[in-house]
Amino acid sequence: MDVKHIDDPRLTAMGLLAEVHAGLTARMQPVFSTAGLSGIDFETVIRLARSPRQALRMTDLAAQTGLSTSGVTRVVDRLEREGLVTRQACATDRRASYAALTDEGRERLASVLPQHLQDIEDSFTGLLSEDELAAFLRALRKIREVVRPCATAGAEETTPALH
Repeated sequence: MDVKHIDDPRLTAMGLLAEVHAGLTARMQPVFSTAGLSGIDFETVIRLARSPRQALRMTDLAAQTGLSTSGVTRVVDRLEREGLVTRQACATDRRASYAALTDEGRERLASVLPQHLQDIEDSFTGLLSEDELAAFLRALRKIREVVRPCATAGAEETTPALH
């Protein structure tokens, strides 16, 4: 084994990122579970809530969440059964459909957000100065542009009329 690279800071960066992600995920999950949501359910609902008209094309939702199209379909099916999301046809493209947040979805999100934001503050953003957080966000966006350039799909565009 060539050990000259064992202390490479690139390995340290990846290891720290994995540890932080796992730790934050574990800290956030109890709040989601209390509201009857999995982590991916929450991510789906929050992405819809933060999108134009609180709706995204299913393909854009898949790109933003990192799920396959069949994976996002299963998540949206489950959220639709719970009344949190509804599917809407696109008036201009019969092949496209949208996932849209319902009033019940907004209420469920509202029940989770205060504690979730407090958890984020306590375990993450509150540990950084304003300048550190701004630099960290810039760095994350820079990396995301390379590793997941489609992650903002649908976030900026104007959503066509829905039915």
